[in-house]
Amino acid sequence: QVLQRLSCMALKNKIFLVANLGTKQPCERTDPHCPSDGRYQFNTNVAFNDDGMLVATYRKHNLYFEYAFDTPPEPDYKLFDTPFAGKFGMFTCFDILFFEPAVNLIRQYNLKQVVYPTAWMNQLPLLAAVEFQQAFATAFNINILAANIHHPTLGMTGSGIYTPVKSFIYHNMESYGGKLIVAEIPVITTDYKTNLEKIPGRVSEKGNEQLPPLFYAEMMYDNFTFVPVWGEKGELQVCANTLCCYLSYRRAALTDELYALGVFDGLHTVHGTYYVQACALVKCGGLSFSTCGQEVTDATALIDFQLWGNMSTPYIFPLLLTSGITLDFADHMGWKNNHYFISKNRTSSGLLTAALYGRWYEKD
Repeated sequence: QVLQRLSCMALKNKIFLVANLGTKQPCERTDPHCPSDGRYQFNTNVAFNDDGMLVATYRKHNLYFEYAFDTPPEPDYKLFDTPFAGKFGMFTCFDILFFEPAVNLIRQYNLKQVVYPTAWMNQLPLLAAVEFQQAFATAFNINILAANIHHPTLGMTGSGIYTPVKSFIYHNMESYGGKLIVAEIPVITTDYKTNLEKIPGRVSEKGNEQLPPLFYAEMMYDNFTFVPVWGEKGELQVCANTLCCYLSYRRAALTDELYALGVFDGLHTVHGTYYVQACALVKCGGLSFSTCGQEVTDATALIDFQLWGNMSTPYIFPLLLTSGITLDFADHMGWKNNHYFISKNRTSSGLLTAALYGRWYEKD
């Protein structure tokens, strides 16, 4: 019944339609993985074309505490073709953090458009839905159509249409109404090259200056090493394991807010296991060091910055989140001298997070 109604919606409205639902698949007793009730259950995306034909199904590979569902034996690489934008790929929710199948799908098929149903719980300061969806579109130079469940009490909110350089988002923690997002965006046909030219020089080592204190605080269940970002302007560095992060900054005006530069290079092990290399400039929850890493949604400080790190992975997701969970876009980003950098002159509103979130998939 559900599939029939979806098919009719696609046909009657002459649209391509992607939906997420639970599906079951019978299995033989001879299959050693076959559950005792003789069927698998999958978290599944279905895609219909504008004739109402079922053109692709995708079974979620990276489950997130979904005890009702099974993991398919092999990752699905599923695409469907459209007359208006070429090939679209599909994956679901937690999949976005892993190499299989999301990254492999995009690379293998040179995909430029992705449809992404999700039930994403926002986790500030680095993994709010709109923040990471935008970073993913930017990192891979693709368009993403992301539809999140809208359930504010579970922290599930944040959908959007994202291009590498612009986004149309809906993030609302107050009301329960969803929203249909409609936008006209260009089809990406070529590989976009980041502008690496207008870069100020490296930070020089200065002697005899009083270095700000190192401190440690938990951010998103990981033990980050921080230095405070004090004063109107400055240059900082902080290191952990093989990763060193550098920040050059200038504030438009001094505000009564504490910011810190943090580094983490290690295996994240809470609610999933995956290796992260992160350089993050974040607003702290209060004025004491122990509040750095807390979830903060509002800020007033306008900051010019350049942030860079000697990342060991090519997969870097540039995060730039501003007050009220809004998005901003870097002026420049990319690789230079084996360092990845992101720079911005004056954020559009108060800075919450500017970060390089690296995923070192091989070390998962």
